[in-house]
Amino acid sequence: MIEMLRIKDRTVEDLIALFDVPRRTVLRDLSAVDAMGLGLQWSAVYGYRLPAAAPTFRPVEALMVHAALRLLYHHASSKNREYLLALEKLISGLPPSLQEVTRRSVQDLTPQLRSDGALERVGDAWVNRRYIAFDYMEPNGLPERCELAVYFIEISRADLAPYVIGIDRQRRAAVRTFRLSRMKRVVMLEDTYEIPADFDPRLHLTDAWGVVGQPREPVTATLRFAQEAASRVLEGGFPNLTVEEIGTADHSLVVKVRASLDAAGQAPELLSWILGWGAHVEVLDPPDLRERWLQEAQAITVKFGRTIH
Repeated sequence: MIEMLRIKDRTVEDLIALFDVPRRTVLRDLSAVDAMGLGLQWSAVYGYRLPAAAPTFRPVEALMVHAALRLLYHHASSKNREYLLALEKLISGLPPSLQEVTRRSVQDLTPQLRSDGALERVGDAWVNRRYIAFDYMEPNGLPERCELAVYFIEISRADLAPYVIGIDRQRRAAVRTFRLSRMKRVVMLEDTYEIPADFDPRLHLTDAWGVVGQPREPVTATLRFAQEAASRVLEGGFPNLTVEEIGTADHSLVVKVRASLDAAGQAPELLSWILGWGAHVEVLDPPDLRERWLQEAQAITVKFGRTIH
């Protein structure tokens, strides 16, 4: 509560909604904060507040981090309260001339105040070096019980979803990657661990088009983009993509994209990205990826009553 009151003014109703507790609990905690002598202030219009600490970021730094967190929030699989609280904290570090308009921009972001707590528990476990136990929901819908030492948390460049990388002691201490949204019933255990001094997260991230956790060689795909899409590709922003050829006659674009393979030897993030370009892209190589791309296109046309020749 102390931290929340330092970010911005809050009424009793705001605090009830924020913490999902009864009014008497909020009033009791406000009384305890006041007894600490931290300078709790009250206004009939704005509610309660505490004097804010000095901003952590320079204005330009706060703007950059705020933009990154806002982008993450918009793409989060679940609207977690912690995202909004972090946004508010960053806003408090902006110059006063920008705080009001920036704060208005997040008023329509309504997080799920009742969450499963997975994000908080994973974060606590990472900071405090404690194992977590959880059920991991596989794509087939069956849960897999895991006990993980969290080594790193990464945001996928493909779907901007959080992934957790660590050692699963239930599986012969193998380094594995888990999508946070599929981690259910997360519990922090009492036993602790240490991250080895030689653990380098770049070895698990550098070759990834999305996020990897398997020691497989990456695949390099060759794609041809039609003129209609070439300019968007040339604008950049796509990981591990290099331009190989620009057609002088048809203005098409040939590129190579390096992507990591999953445990099944597939590159699902890359294939999803390719399919998103529709008829404006053609997979030239490797043959197995081209075949999967054609199968997906054929499945779409079959489902809707047309055939590819």
